[in-house]
Amino acid sequence: MSSLSNIRGVTLIELLVFVVVIGTATTALFSVFNVTMANNVDPMIRVRLQELAQSQLDEILARKYNENTPTGGIPACGSGEVGALACTGIGTDGGEAGVGDYDDVDDFHLFADTPFPGYNRSVSVTEGGTDIGLAVGQAKRITVTVTAPAGESVQLSAYRANF
Repeated sequence: MSSLSNIRGVTLIELLVFVVVIGTATTALFSVFNVTMANNVDPMIRVRLQELAQSQLDEILARKYNENTPTGGIPACGSGEVGALACTGIGTDGGEAGVGDYDDVDDFHLFADTPFPGYNRSVSVTEGGTDIGLAVGQAKRITVTVTAPAGESVQLSAYRANF
């Protein structure tokens, strides 16, 4: 015959404690999973923002420094060398109807477009020579800003020197 002291099992209190511990752990695990899933798309958006800004910046940097800069850059406009023309101001110089006609860096000043639905891209070009230790008109700072539909933005800047 068996006695009551040899019976093994789980008490109701032990079972309730087990359920509470497992429930709490599961809730914590699912909340971490939920945050991870919500932020999973962020890296893709950041990469797209960077790519859009970099491609626009590359396109601008491929242009001449100024309307009056000769092919090859010598003599640089505004340099005072024999045959050098004066540099024109920031902005379009006339005769440039659109991006396809932009032939120098500063033509892109205040340019804006929407490369993908909800993504806005804008460009600012300013005199930047003193920022990098040159005379005022000897460098331009190009800043490209791209904003995602959710409001996150990326800003890339580069300097283009007059040579």
